[in-house]
Amino acid sequence: QREAQKAEMQAREAFGRAEKEAGAKLAKLNSLREQEARVRAELDEAKKAAADAKASLEALAPDEDVKAEASRLREEVTRLRSDLAQVTATHDGLQREAQARVRRIAAIGDERKAWVTRKDNAKRQIETLTTREAEAKAEKERLEAIPTSVADKRGALLAQIREAEAARKVAADTLASAETEASEQAKRLRAAEAALASAREERARLSGLVEGAKERVQETEARIREALSCAPERALASVGVDADAELPAADDLEVRLDKLKRERDGLGGVNLRADEETVEISTELEKMQSEREDLVAAIAKLRQGIASLNREGRERMLAAFEKVNENFTRLFTHLFGGGEAHLKLTESDDPLEAGLEIMARPPGKRLQVMSLLSGGEQALTAMALIFAVFLTNPSPICVLDEVDAPLDDANVQRFCELMEEMVRVTETRFLIITHHALTMSRMNRLFGVTMQERGVSTLVSVDLDRAERLLEAS
Repeated sequence: QREAQKAEMQAREAFGRAEKEAGAKLAKLNSLREQEARVRAELDEAKKAAADAKASLEALAPDEDVKAEASRLREEVTRLRSDLAQVTATHDGLQREAQARVRRIAAIGDERKAWVTRKDNAKRQIETLTTREAEAKAEKERLEAIPTSVADKRGALLAQIREAEAARKVAADTLASAETEASEQAKRLRAAEAALASAREERARLSGLVEGAKERVQETEARIREALSCAPERALASVGVDADAELPAADDLEVRLDKLKRERDGLGGVNLRADEETVEISTELEKMQSEREDLVAAIAKLRQGIASLNREGRERMLAAFEKVNENFTRLFTHLFGGGEAHLKLTESDDPLEAGLEIMARPPGKRLQVMSLLSGGEQALTAMALIFAVFLTNPSPICVLDEVDAPLDDANVQRFCELMEEMVRVTETRFLIITHHALTMSRMNRLFGVTMQERGVSTLVSVDLDRAERLLEAS
């Protein structure tokens, strides 16, 4: 606030001095205007006297006195004209100075308004800081009262802790005796649980054996019903074996049964749908062969299309490459004021798979790849290549981000001339981000960001073409 008040006082003093100087200049200007009017009146009288003298001279015979008077009048007229020219020049200078003072007064007025605005902002900020200071003081008083209440609570808590500690000791003794009793009861419980678990395991084992035996009996009955198509009670009678007679050995029966099973499996299964499956497989095979032929034809057609596209792509690639190379060579020579450069396909004979190498020779150097050039030379070479591509296939908009940063003034001048030529030829709109004054002077419109107040950015736009037209009109 003090700085703002000081700046405001200085601005007011400057404003007062400017008003005094402007008043003095205006008074002097009015005096000179009066002097000019007086000189003009004297000049008119002198012209009238000269005219009268000339008429009298023509009416009378010339003599020495008349000639002397005429000469004196001519000198007086010359002197008055000189005084008039001097007064006019002084008047014009004072008028220009008065206009400058008026503009300065207006600027000081604007500056004074800005300082008043800053003063108001400072007042508001001071009020905010005062409010925050009061809030901070209240918070400080509240926090200063906290330690006392915390100490009181701490004493109460310590007393409660001592009482709880005594109760804990009593409870600990009771708990120890209870744990001893619980340990003995747990031992007896574990012994009982172990005996119960053994009995359950034995019961589960016997139940499993019984269930297994039942399942085997059921499986055997099911196999008898499936194999002999009779109840298990009539199985012996169905095979001609007396129920009271001695049965054959189980091993002999197993061997005979395995032999019969092998003979049955050797005969194989009978497929009743073999003819239908053969017809279905034949139909499917014919369909697959037809699809295979269509697929082979499609592959051949696709390969033919790929070959045609590759051939057309190579032709277009080579044509575009030649055109870009021609434009690149011409633009490189224009930018460097001499030298030579060209593009070269590398690593493959197929243009679609080849790489691109930029060969350049600035004036006074040997032919070399672009990576061996200096930073400014690389920038100019890259711009030549970009503009060569634009000449081949123009784009409506091109954004260049500080491409003139590594260039000196002479190369920036060439870059600007080339860019203007590109605008005329391709009608491309160029958006250039730059800090170079020479580049900015050649643009049609400028956009900038300024920060008149801290933290407040302002966008500024200047139409240079319109400014030039207004300047010419004025």
